[in-house]
Order: sequence, then C-alpha cells, then structure tokens
Amino acid sequence: MTLWSWLHTAQQLAWAPFAEFSFMRRALVGTLALALSSAPLGVLLTLRRMSLFGDALSHAVLPGVAIGFILFGLSLPALSIGGFLAGVTVVAVATRISRSTGLKEDASLASIYLIALALGVMLISMNGSKLDLLHILFGNVLGVDRSGLLLVAGVSSFSLMLGAMVYRGLLLESFDPSYLAASGARGGLFQHLFLMLVVMNLVASFQTLGTLMAVGLMMLPAVSARLWHDTLPAQLLNSALQAALAAYAGLLLSYYSGAPSGPTIIICAAACYLVSLLIAPRGCLPRQWRRPCRRA
Repeated sequence: MTLWSWLHTAQQLAWAPFAEFSFMRRALVGTLALALSSAPLGVLLTLRRMSLFGDALSHAVLPGVAIGFILFGLSLPALSIGGFLAGVTVVAVATRISRSTGLKEDASLASIYLIALALGVMLISMNGSKLDLLHILFGNVLGVDRSGLLLVAGVSSFSLMLGAMVYRGLLLESFDPSYLAASGARGGLFQHLFLMLVVMNLVASFQTLGTLMAVGLMMLPAVSARLWHDTLPAQLLNSALQAALAAYAGLLLSYYSGAPSGPTIIICAAACYLVSLLIAPRGCLPRQWRRPCRRA
C-alpha cells in the first residue's frame, strides 16, 4: 500500500464511527464541551493546591443524585439539581465545621465527602438495581441523549463565560488574596463562584463519565499541562486541548476495542499525563539531561 492509501485508511478509521452513528457524535460533542470547561478549572484547582478537592466534590454529589433517582428515576434534570444541591451543601458544611472547630478545611471536607459517598451508594443500592448503581457511578457516555447534551453544552458555555468575566479576580484570589482584600474586592465571592463552577461541571460530567470518573477529565490534563508551561494562559489552553484529545481518542479506542467509554477516556488522559512526565520541559528526562550540563 502507498502512503496515500495508508493515510486514507487511517482517516476513514478515525472518523467512520462518528459519521455512521449519531450516538457517537453526541458523545463526542458532549465530552469535548466538558473538556473545554472542566480541564481549565482543574488548572486553577492545582494552582490553589486543591487538587484533591475536585475528587472529594465528585463523590459528594452522590447523595443528591441518589435522592433525585429515588424520587424521579433516571430523570436528568432531577439528578442534576440534586447533585448540584448536594455538592454545594457539602462545601458549606465542611467550611462551617472548619471555622467552628479549627479543623483544616481539607480534613473536614474529607470527612463529609466520605459520609456522603457511603450514604449515596447505600440509598441507590436500597432503591435501585446494580445496573442503576453502575450507571451513576461510572456514567454512560454513549447513552447521552439530546437533553443531556444540552445540559453539558449549557454548563460548558456558562462556565467559560463566567470564568472569562471573573478571570482577573480568580487570579488575584489564587496568588495574592491579601492584595485582593486590600483593594476592596471580596475574595470570598470569587472563591464561592469558583467552587460553584467546579460543582456544576462535576454534575454535568456525571451523566457521561459517572461520579467516580468525572474528576479524571478535570484533573489529569490540568496536572499534565503544568509540566509543559510556566504561564497560566498556556496551561489553561494546553489542559483543554489534552482533555479534548483524550475524549476523542478514548471514544475511538472504546468503539474498536469494545471497552467501556468513560474509563477508556480517562486512560487516554492518563497516557497523555505519562508522556508529559517523560518529555515535558518539567518532566523526568529533560531534568535528567539538564543535570549533567550544569555539572559540566
């Protein structure tokens, strides 16, 4: 076969599933929308040293999702509203505990999210089937319908617009909260807006990736992007591109291999992270190469 034949075959394999099946196109659009909004939020989480915060919140939404499921079944609006309210409640309770007792906020959040996770799993197990539990915990990317796609697209669009509007405040609140307070701005307002965006994106992600996998598309590209760039705008763009690449490659790989789509997307994001660990400017190999040069 000639090079042109190989390229033509590769092009067909890369686009054929999305051209042939509408559910693959919906899955691709939904995951790309999540990649554009959730991965940059992950960069800001790592910047604030709150990398595990997203993981805690992704589990914390489960009781609200469970209550929505018990009352209304697999109704996307009910599950989304319940998850959002549960996530906001967990953040508020953890903050209240840390202020009232002197516990660090990460310790109080860890305690509350573990309770929330156990409560959510118990509620779903007692009022649903094993299939319902797996669907909520691990999502169903290929089962995203029109309403789910509209929800994801709406959350992504809102996150990008609001993030652009409060970008400067988020930067100041992350790097120098004292200066922000001295300038007369309310740093707590920016923090609450930021946490609200994180909760919204995790709630939108659970429909596709599930509550256990949702944080993967948010944090893995974000951590990987920090290995490539020093400036924040470059990290935000890099994280979104890596998340989009992982979403596309994961859907394609799951289609041809028969593997579950959600975990496959996260594995592709992990592959990008491992490559970054090796060859990124802050990765292992460049650091090893620079050491002999410095000694010389």
